Amino acid sequence: MPPSDQYAVQTYAPGDEPQHQPAVLVSTMDYVPGFEIVSTFGEVFGLVVRSRNMFSNIGASFRTVFGGEARGYTQLLSDTRNEAVHRLRLEAEALGGNAVLSMRFDTGVFADVMNEVAAYGTAVLIRPIGSGTDE
Repeated sequence: MPPSDQYAVQTYAPGDEPQHQPAVLVSTMDYVPGFEIVSTFGEVFGLVVRSRNMFSNIGASFRTVFGGEARGYTQLLSDTRNEAVHRLRLEAEALGGNAVLSMRFDTGVFADVMNEVAAYGTAVLIRPIGSGTDE
């Protein structure tokens, strides 16, 4: 029994088209209280590399001189992280999982113009404790 759709996050591509949102719970914890792990499918990844907008680079240059938040970069990183988690969910669902546990992020920069975000964790199949047959 997969977790409720309440865990699905609304994510939109750069073209603003709605994407399939698998009902896959993503948690930084190693377990889900009240649930048991039925199967473990292994490590899954969501990887996104995005280039920075030239205008964001110019705006960020002014921010380094005068101080303040580089909103263009903040939005880029937020969108990139959301997309990485979306891809992580899709990969877990493709393996038969309904949850990703121990999820972590890793970030990087390439050639000072591209941001990379990797979301990774362990894909598992979980069910509420006591809902299945004991084997």
